[in-house]
Amino acid sequence: MQKTPEIPEPTPKPILPPNRPLLAVMLAALAMLGPFSIDTYLPAFPNIEQMLRTNLIAVQESLTAYMVAFAAMSLWHGALSDAFGRRNVVLVALAVFAVGSLGCAASHSIEYLWAFRILQGLSAGAGVVVGRAIIRDLYEDAAAARLLSLVTMIFSIAPAVAPILGGWIVKYSDWRTIFLVLFAYTALLFFFCYLRLPETLPRFQRTPFNPAFLAQSYKQIFKSPAFQLKSGAIAFNFSGLFLYVAAAPVFITRHLGLGPDQFAWQFVPAVGGIFLGALLANRFAGRMPIPFIMALGYALMIGAGAINALYHFYFPPAIPWSVIPLFFYTLGMSLTAPVLTLLIMDLFPSIRGTVASCQSFTQTMLGAAVSGVAAPFLAHSVLWLALGQFAFAVIGFLLWLGSRYYHYHSAPPATKVNAWESME
Repeated sequence: MQKTPEIPEPTPKPILPPNRPLLAVMLAALAMLGPFSIDTYLPAFPNIEQMLRTNLIAVQESLTAYMVAFAAMSLWHGALSDAFGRRNVVLVALAVFAVGSLGCAASHSIEYLWAFRILQGLSAGAGVVVGRAIIRDLYEDAAAARLLSLVTMIFSIAPAVAPILGGWIVKYSDWRTIFLVLFAYTALLFFFCYLRLPETLPRFQRTPFNPAFLAQSYKQIFKSPAFQLKSGAIAFNFSGLFLYVAAAPVFITRHLGLGPDQFAWQFVPAVGGIFLGALLANRFAGRMPIPFIMALGYALMIGAGAINALYHFYFPPAIPWSVIPLFFYTLGMSLTAPVLTLLIMDLFPSIRGTVASCQSFTQTMLGAAVSGVAAPFLAHSVLWLALGQFAFAVIGFLLWLGSRYYHYHSAPPATKVNAWESME
């Protein structure tokens, strides 16, 4: 009996990287959903409190509910994108976020607002998590760091614009209009991504969506000391900024005596630092050693926190001295973020989407704790806020030092050393 010849499998076509500026704009626009859904409605807290006949703590918990949902779902965005493709997960998440935005706008009680904020949180993180995996699918080492920093530069527009936009909306309309604007933004973004967002993970590279496989992957990642140290460093760095974001309604209106349309006093310096830090990270990638970049970043963060605390120990809060340290803190934070992010992604190259999910989960869960516990506890005093930011920066620095010690003394020898790894 003649044996049927086997038909060779077709060689998969290589994925051609799309236009870099266009891809950076798309990924930044997706990442903007997070700050837009947080910062835009912060100036509306008193308006929500009044119209829903509740109290400020209950309104604050709507942010905590969003953050917890964001963190929980962050564990799944990357795993889903590893199994079903990057593009599909992004499009579904955008559709869910649009529904959540409409629900928030229609809420007639604080409980309904909590529920739809949870729906927003479940979907808002897909752009950030999957976007990092898309970058690593297409680019290597310093090129990936440059694109990630470019995305950060564009993305940094959102935290500056969002509270200003929210303040003006509340001044001339009410808080429901904020969520209608979010719906319109999401609908436009869905259309844009449907037309232009590429699929960067071919079918032959996808991993099965298997609960046992996922559990093993999560166990492998979370048991890794290198992951815990590096992701913890990012999380604590970010928490030093998010402490001020969560406390903004109190910090701006009570301590600084400004109105709901003057949140730019806090957010513009912070975003200016993010932008400049991302620009420096873009210029330094592949040119400066990683220890130098990290040392400069942490010197800026710790120095800004220390000077901020020292000033408020002797003087009352005042413009501009109470907000200038935020510029230098976010400058250092943004300078270190691309390095840490890519080092984390390279720990498990075959499941980068899942790694990105775990890193986002770690960062957002700490952010939720800051929003629900640390910010309400520290917001009564600007000095305490400054001390909290300083402490977060120091903890982040210690975790980074711990990761370097582990890398050189505990990790097994690398089987491959590329130009990016050799700079660590």
